Amino acid sequence: MSSLKRRFSGTVFLAIIACLLWSSAFVGVKIGLKYHSPFQFAGLRFIISGLMLIFYFNNSRDYWKEVRLNWRFVMLIAGLQTVIQYMFFYAGISLLPASVSAMIIGSSPLFISMVSHFSSYNDKMDGMKTFSILFGVAGVAVISFGRSELPSGLQISLLGVVLLLMNNVTSGVANVLVAKKPDGISPVVLSSSSLLIGGIVLTLISVPIEGYGLKAVSAEYFVALAWLSFLSAAAFGIWFTLLQRPGVKVSGLNSWKFLIPVSGAVLSWLILPDEQPDWVAVSGMLVIASSLFMMNYSNRRASGLLPQPVPVSAKKEVFDQK
Repeated sequence: MSSLKRRFSGTVFLAIIACLLWSSAFVGVKIGLKYHSPFQFAGLRFIISGLMLIFYFNNSRDYWKEVRLNWRFVMLIAGLQTVIQYMFFYAGISLLPASVSAMIIGSSPLFISMVSHFSSYNDKMDGMKTFSILFGVAGVAVISFGRSELPSGLQISLLGVVLLLMNNVTSGVANVLVAKKPDGISPVVLSSSSLLIGGIVLTLISVPIEGYGLKAVSAEYFVALAWLSFLSAAAFGIWFTLLQRPGVKVSGLNSWKFLIPVSGAVLSWLILPDEQPDWVAVSGMLVIASSLFMMNYSNRRASGLLPQPVPVSAKKEVFDQK
């Protein structure tokens, strides 16, 4: 494998691509919700995403055999990753200001690392990892609260905060489970089947809650739906594959999600005419960049890719031999 091909297939590069895709979802969701109710729009999006990955797999006999042999695990991931997590997400966001929601969602790497710490023997928190994650959360807070102010007299809903925190915990549990998936099902089959089944369940749930949720249609609605469906298929397919790579730790991989609010802000500056960069947002981005640097340094040191300090006793033994 050439060095260029190896770099493009590397874990860091693919993690950044997945996070960039997810960060572009905010504009598409905002457009889509002008025409469609939240749960129903999300369900339709995930159904299309799952079908896209099924067609990509291109071997229906093997595909459905893997799903049939691992149907309990597929249903578990579909329920956690697609249905429960996104119900917490949409319900919580509807009760909170955007800045507070961004702050809580942006802290998800901290919660995922905590879940991984207590459920994985080889993915424990250490001092530098803990500090780098908290530093990244601080960067998200700077961007979130620096880019919008709370209207005077606005009450922050405790229920909304709890729902988004539950979203983060659910995401952490799902990521750990995917990393420990059975050997008999591939990442593409797992991501596509869980998206498809989760999307169907979300759509069914939305009918008694939202009724017929489609308000109107236009070209921009279909463009938004197509892009959101594609990015979900691509991002989840990449992420599930990375979670199952040997040596990849859940906490280290999810630290790259700090890029989502950063790239989301940059996209808004490039696309939206009334959005301009400011020193507060740039400062927050620098803080997040520093946290990612510290996290990667910690992961490389833990993996033995960096030279380890020689113990004092070893130095003394060498000196005595001389």
